[in-house]
Amino acid sequence: MPDSVINLYSDTQTQPSEEMRKAMAYAEVGDEQRGLDPTVIALEEEVAELLGMEAAVFLPSGSMCNQIAVRLHIRPLGDEMYLHRLAHPITAEAGGAATISGAMIMPLEGEGGMFTADALRDRMRDPSDSHEPRSRLVMVEQTTNLGGGRVWPGEEIDEVLAVAKEFGLRTHLDGARLLNAAVASGRPAAAFSAGFETAWIDFSKGLGAPVGACLAGSSELIAEACRYKQMLGGSMRQAGIVAAGARYGLQHNVERLAEDHANASFLAAGLAELPGVKLDPTTVETNIVIFDVPDAKALDRKLVERGVEMSLLEGRVRAVTHLDVDRAGVEKALAAVEEALG
Repeated sequence: MPDSVINLYSDTQTQPSEEMRKAMAYAEVGDEQRGLDPTVIALEEEVAELLGMEAAVFLPSGSMCNQIAVRLHIRPLGDEMYLHRLAHPITAEAGGAATISGAMIMPLEGEGGMFTADALRDRMRDPSDSHEPRSRLVMVEQTTNLGGGRVWPGEEIDEVLAVAKEFGLRTHLDGARLLNAAVASGRPAAAFSAGFETAWIDFSKGLGAPVGACLAGSSELIAEACRYKQMLGGSMRQAGIVAAGARYGLQHNVERLAEDHANASFLAAGLAELPGVKLDPTTVETNIVIFDVPDAKALDRKLVERGVEMSLLEGRVRAVTHLDVDRAGVEKALAAVEEALG
């Protein structure tokens, strides 16, 4: 095993920089659970403004953002939520929507982790039919994670939201990589969150912070979210230490996401030229590259031997670029894939 590892497993693998660590070490703190931590309060206000919402609440993880949002919108009355088959609450949140909120889940199909307004409309329930669940919530993932980091176009989101309004659905935006979408498209984050009742952003991915996410919405919804935060054990004490890392990432690491996108495009273009790799590099829009090879598990083992980490999903290989892997690291990873396949 090489001494150093090129870690493309996920952008969750980022390490806080020296400057971020200093910001965390000297953060002004207070009892967050009592609403007395000034750094947490400042972060929440910044995120609410960024997303065009009235209020926001700092949470330990993006999964908790999703689960609290589902609990806010879903009633324990046979309510059904609609989201893509590959969306994070289905693939990576341990069945929390069903367990915590009693949600029926209707997975939708669509290219690149995105579904169309027509696909949503086709699944709407008849509210007069007492045999069926009640259509209640639609969730959009921006960017799509297992869909390959694709950016939902604004006009397609608007069409989905129009169907939601027509059928009286609640709306939630899973914005784990929303800022990647904003940088890639040149549109402000609020342009993507507009029309959703709740939305959130993550700090522990491309922004490089070690912990945290913020859920935003109306003042009324966020007040209720704080209750669920307490219920689920998400309330903290001197949380300003970790909120300071999130604020640093938000203030310094957003525009540099473009570097990750450029590195992902470079990686995708190089992979597409290798014999045995199946990949359309034009589909790589942000920092996630997903490709097919004849034997993904074998490739993964050989890459580990060469000091490169990627991840496996449904027989495919995923590489995610981030601030801790520069262009030279991406070039080495590409060379390792070529050697391993050879």
